[in-house]
Amino acid sequence: MALNFTEIEQKWQTKWAEAKAFEADMKSTKPKYYALDMFPYPSGSGLHVGHIASYTPADIISRYKRANGFNVLHPMGYDAFGLPAEQYAIQTGIHPAVTTRKAIESFRKTLQTFGFSFDWSREISTCEPDYYKWTQFIFLKLYERGLAYQKEVPVNWCPALKTVLANDEVIDGKSERGGHPVIRVPMKQWMLKITDYAERLLKDLDNVDWPERTKEAQRNWIGKSEGARITFQVEGEKDTFEVFTTRPDTLFGVTFMVMAPEHPLVKAIMTDPQAAAVENYIFDTSKKSEVDRKATTEKTGVFTGAHALHPITGEKIEIWIADYVLMDYGTGAIMAVPGHDARDFEFATKFNIPIKRVVEGGEALPFEGEGTMVNSQFLDGLTKTDAIKKMLAHLESKKLGLREVQYKLRDWLFSRQRYWGEPFPIVDFPNGVQKAVPANELPVLLPEVADYEPSDTGEAPLAKIHDWVRYKGAANGGEEGRRITDTMPGAAGSSWYFLRYIDPHNANAPFSADSEKYWMPVDLYVGGPEHTVGHLLYSRFWMKVLFDCGLVTHDEPFKKLAHQGMILGPDGEKMSKSRGNVIPALDIAQTHGTDAVRTFVCFMGPLDKDKAWSPTGIDGVKRFLDRVSRLVVNDDGGYVATQTPAPTEIVKLVHKTVKKVTEDIESMSFNTAVSAMMILVNELYKMDCRSEEALRPLVQVLAPFAPHLAEELWEKMGGKGLCALAPWPKYDPALVTDDTVTIGVQVNGKMRGTIEIAADASESDAVAAAKEVAGVSAVLAGKSPDKVIYKAGKILNLIVKV
Repeated sequence: MALNFTEIEQKWQTKWAEAKAFEADMKSTKPKYYALDMFPYPSGSGLHVGHIASYTPADIISRYKRANGFNVLHPMGYDAFGLPAEQYAIQTGIHPAVTTRKAIESFRKTLQTFGFSFDWSREISTCEPDYYKWTQFIFLKLYERGLAYQKEVPVNWCPALKTVLANDEVIDGKSERGGHPVIRVPMKQWMLKITDYAERLLKDLDNVDWPERTKEAQRNWIGKSEGARITFQVEGEKDTFEVFTTRPDTLFGVTFMVMAPEHPLVKAIMTDPQAAAVENYIFDTSKKSEVDRKATTEKTGVFTGAHALHPITGEKIEIWIADYVLMDYGTGAIMAVPGHDARDFEFATKFNIPIKRVVEGGEALPFEGEGTMVNSQFLDGLTKTDAIKKMLAHLESKKLGLREVQYKLRDWLFSRQRYWGEPFPIVDFPNGVQKAVPANELPVLLPEVADYEPSDTGEAPLAKIHDWVRYKGAANGGEEGRRITDTMPGAAGSSWYFLRYIDPHNANAPFSADSEKYWMPVDLYVGGPEHTVGHLLYSRFWMKVLFDCGLVTHDEPFKKLAHQGMILGPDGEKMSKSRGNVIPALDIAQTHGTDAVRTFVCFMGPLDKDKAWSPTGIDGVKRFLDRVSRLVVNDDGGYVATQTPAPTEIVKLVHKTVKKVTEDIESMSFNTAVSAMMILVNELYKMDCRSEEALRPLVQVLAPFAPHLAEELWEKMGGKGLCALAPWPKYDPALVTDDTVTIGVQVNGKMRGTIEIAADASESDAVAAAKEVAGVSAVLAGKSPDKVIYKAGKILNLIVKV
């Protein structure tokens, strides 16, 4: 390469920093644009090319928007609390803060090496006290509004990690981090009442520009259902229990009930002969995670010995327990209609429970389609819709049930029995009194500990710091209390970090009202789809709470969302140390240059698709950038670009390229943008054209992809100021339209040749040109076509009767 990419990268990174080229301006009169990447967890393993592929899209958009006159906020920070650093501390004895800060330094160096146009003056880390002070502040807002509470609930307990995990942190019955087995046990935990926002979280998905698959995944996770809550009496007891069903029309088809093994009534209603079997089944179920119970295909269960009474007929119905019913979904009990539900049918068949048909419309049972009601007394002959309406009216008139809307969404389990997280700003006092610490005592600092290991019983490491646990402060008039020793999950700090970037040095508030009003919402958010029902849902919830508190002016944080695909190893597998297929970012940068890496990860394919790393592919992109360089300078570094006007064909292609790259950046179709620039470079070489008239706009549209090379060539061509801040080139609409087009000519639908005509040529001109084509004239044999199908610039089909 005529230009030394290492020297160029260092040179322009220094110049950008000195000029503060990428710092956002709160006093600017320009329109704002907020581009955000999902910030990384700073692990010791460093960044690989997959990370570079994650951060390049938003950087391209940021650079493009700056060139188009926007005041751009493009920040970076670190999601720094969480399990990995703490696990490492347990193994090595090194404090998590030490390993985290070391990892952050490594990440920062790599990101700066790749020339990402981050506003480094706004860098944040969620583990720093001046950040988590405000995480605690927002938690107190939740607490004050009754949205944060403690409750004993069945939780996902990981014995290996010795902590509770949220549902989205458990994959196939194992912890997301480490792949350790997870079991269900009852524990007192902090919960956030996200369910209070279920309807708004569902409805407002219509107001954001997100991938439809992501919105649909959130809709399914929230899981809105409309139906009836029906009360059943336990035979011979005063006890009643409730079920929720979306099909109250099938009530006459109920032949058994199923309760979750954890249902509080189970042990009260089980009969003596069944007690041992029930107790054993409850114990076995406790060893299964919620995910395992949902995923299981084999139906298991135990009869309690008790019966319920049908609310209309008074018929006795067996009450069973089974692990496929979950206590924290619905009411923890279901009415089973095996004639019209495949899951219930499988269970009834296995345990020889009667099956009734109440919907006519199919030969075999279970029949789950639409039909006419039968064997259902006053519902007979009705359609499903009419039967639901009539049954709901009957249940309400007899006070046997109520119309109800339910959601699958559960409250957010918000505490961890670990050290490396935000302490809760809550104190327990004698006699059951619980109070928040005053705002002027924030942050509640995370103390030093000698032992990071939590206890086998679930007590957190902070419980061992007795001086810290003992509280004497203003929360309760100086009376001694006990601090909460659990810590918040990693998702706490990441649920609002986008708001801290807008005013990161504010010591008096998490952010100012003026900053929020100007910068929010985020215009573009780029990150992986794996956060769909975790981070993305939690952030929306916190934003809506802050909106209700009057602290923000928007209740959705991210206007547009884009997911990038994964960069796989050269073997087509996910990059991992165990497979040995990881491509470290700095290693490939040293051999090919950061501009080549940036451009290649864009060229590999569509943004949202997974792509395998190709060593030969990046070689090709590096050659492309070398060729761009040699259009401006020769192998000796001499300037070879000229002031000579470019040929008309090149001028038109340049304008077409500017148009294409502009549109492709807007649509985030980066691979085709790079292709368009490659085509232009090939034509420049074919015509031996080194005119600055063609090269200046080429360098400018290349700049978001290969910023260091673009700056160097821009300087050599005498460009004013930084290329990164130069106005984006404009294209002339008159020069991007072809004067002539080549279209195929068909006779009776069969291709007979092509013609080159004006793009807007008339039908008669097109037919006249077609008759001059040998293959066409041979078929027509001097005759005129009987019919002509013609679309200007696209198709010509001559129909001749045979």
